Amino acid sequence: MDTSQSLLRVLDRLADLLDAAADTPPTAPTPCADFDFQTLRGHVVGWLTAFTDGYTSDDNECSDAAAVTVEGSGAEQVRANAARLAQILPAALANPVSIGGASMPGDMAASMILWEYQVHGWDLAQAAGLGWAPDADGLEASLAFAPTMLSPDTQGEGKMFGPPVDVPETASPLDRLVGLTGRDPHLG
Repeated sequence: MDTSQSLLRVLDRLADLLDAAADTPPTAPTPCADFDFQTLRGHVVGWLTAFTDGYTSDDNECSDAAAVTVEGSGAEQVRANAARLAQILPAALANPVSIGGASMPGDMAASMILWEYQVHGWDLAQAAGLGWAPDADGLEASLAFAPTMLSPDTQGEGKMFGPPVDVPETASPLDRLVGLTGRDPHLG
């Protein structure tokens, strides 16, 4: 499975979603408990910019995600970062990226971004009352990757991710992924 292609496809869908959700009230709640629509959109655009800067800089250092200001819906910023990534992926995945001095393998960071943006895309779509359908290959890759990042230290009440929600094995890959990360896929 080519993480690079799945990542670029999910970013394309995310930009389209942000365009379609441009009129969503900024304070609309999302399934991501700590973020309303505006805050989650800022989180997504900021971290995409930070990681793209890390992949494309000479020192592989990610920029400050919190310093990024969302312009308009944020869709054009997502498209611009995706275009930058398209120029250097998949070769850049062989290089680590550094976040605040801590290094992460480039391929691991790409898998994490893919997983997060599939789930955060779903969060934003739920808040906006829109559909969200990332490609099946990327979802399957994230279902394999996410458990490597989820642990008792990161998942449970009051933690970064809520406790897993029971979802039948026969559910769609997207429903299984959002359930794995502590969200109820039957919200909408």
